[in-house]
Amino acid sequence: MVQWTQAEAEMAKQSENVLHRLNEHGFEAYWVGGCVRDEMLGRAVDDMDITTSASPEQVMALFDDCIPTGLQHGTVTVRSGGYYFEVTTFRTESEYQDNRRPAAVQFVQDIKEDLQRRDFTMNALAMDVNGVIVDPFGGQKDIKQGLVRCVGLAVERFGEDALRMLRCVRFASVFDFRIAHHTWRGLVNQRELLQHIAMERVRTEMVKMMAGPHPLKGLELLFRSQALEYVKAPVDSSRFNKELLVGLQLLSGEHVLLRWSCVLLAGGYNREEADKLLRQWTFSNEQRVRITGVLQVEQLVTDFVVQCENERMLRESWIVTVLTCGAQAANDWLLLQEQLTKHWRDGSEEVHARMRKVQTHAAGWSQSMPVHEIKELEITGEQVLQLVERKGGPWLGQLMKHLLRETAIGNIMNQHETLRAEVKRVAANDQA
Repeated sequence: MVQWTQAEAEMAKQSENVLHRLNEHGFEAYWVGGCVRDEMLGRAVDDMDITTSASPEQVMALFDDCIPTGLQHGTVTVRSGGYYFEVTTFRTESEYQDNRRPAAVQFVQDIKEDLQRRDFTMNALAMDVNGVIVDPFGGQKDIKQGLVRCVGLAVERFGEDALRMLRCVRFASVFDFRIAHHTWRGLVNQRELLQHIAMERVRTEMVKMMAGPHPLKGLELLFRSQALEYVKAPVDSSRFNKELLVGLQLLSGEHVLLRWSCVLLAGGYNREEADKLLRQWTFSNEQRVRITGVLQVEQLVTDFVVQCENERMLRESWIVTVLTCGAQAANDWLLLQEQLTKHWRDGSEEVHARMRKVQTHAAGWSQSMPVHEIKELEITGEQVLQLVERKGGPWLGQLMKHLLRETAIGNIMNQHETLRAEVKRVAANDQA
């Protein structure tokens, strides 16, 4: 029995049961790929893939609880003890279509033929129930040396599936590995093939890289290779302020969306330009709002620190910014400021001093706000209409925003009678 140290004990036991059952019926069976690699690296094993000499039909005949998830590619999902395991028949692959998927697969009986089709040596590893490792391409040695190396010729592996180039960078970034020389040359020479890859797949690789422990390393590799300039929604690596990107390393993985804000800020993107790019990269609405909110705060703060001559004006402008962008965006912006190099913005020493004052006091100014939204006001739009005896219209929204602003700043109290008095004052001035 193999003593897995990085996999959940019950998951390891159930996967071993699957291997034993296949072996008992005369078939070869191995754990393969990422689970073997991660066990060697001391990284958490989240799923355990299995490869076997049994055909998909033979696998389904052996297990009562299974799902034919990808029969054309030889994959059956077997459920054991509540855990799901992808069981794939040894196979080779023919020519690839669109530089991303094989036109056809052929089932084989030799595990080494199966491993030969895989992307990198660290993933071309298999292990049987006795712990015997099958490693025909030196994957264990490359793992020990911290090396990402293609199985066989890099030009062939990347030509088969261009996404492997981004996976190469992602593995180097997440594992803090080097990329083997010939693999790197193959990546640079084949990077144009990335134009064939759907942006959703590109985003998936980038998100994994950005959530890892060394995102800056990954970005540096992407910038050096200029790979992102060849994807469907390209990014020009020359526009990025490398000093600002250092902030990525200081932001923990739990702040992954803020890492994206940092990258876009370093690239000089404004909110609108960033939102367009993130749409093209298939980020969700919620993610886009969170990422670009920081850029919106940056734009507003950069503008008002030039104009505001004293702390009172800075405080009022900050509070208006919070009302405009939301507390989440404002808090994210402040958190990011703690990681960025000083004086990265253009401007006079006086402007820099005002910016430092905002960064120092903004959290306190935010806490002093008694209200953040119109619904928190002690007066409703309906009550305002009754008070001034007018029909609704754009003026009502403007008036409610005025009440919110004045209340948030602290110029008037959030009390019904006080707000009524302010409504009457504004209405009287409008009629004057």
